[in-house]
Amino acid sequence: MYYLNFSDLSEEAQERLLAISKKDVERKFGDDMRKYVDKNFANFDVLIEEEAQRNLYSYSFKFLI
Repeated sequence: MYYLNFSDLSEEAQERLLAISKKDVERKFGDDMRKYVDKNFANFDVLIEEEAQRNLYSYSFKFLI
């Protein structure tokens, strides 16, 4: 669960959450994604970015107001 201050939804906070999500996705699925990229000539960075954004929806957030 990630705790966020409701008044701190700045771009920096959003980028921080996305960076956490990218690391999480790469840790969980990095090897499979690299195989997919090699086989289908895709861009690894774009694929990680898209999956990290989808991964954010699986997190539980608690907002402190």
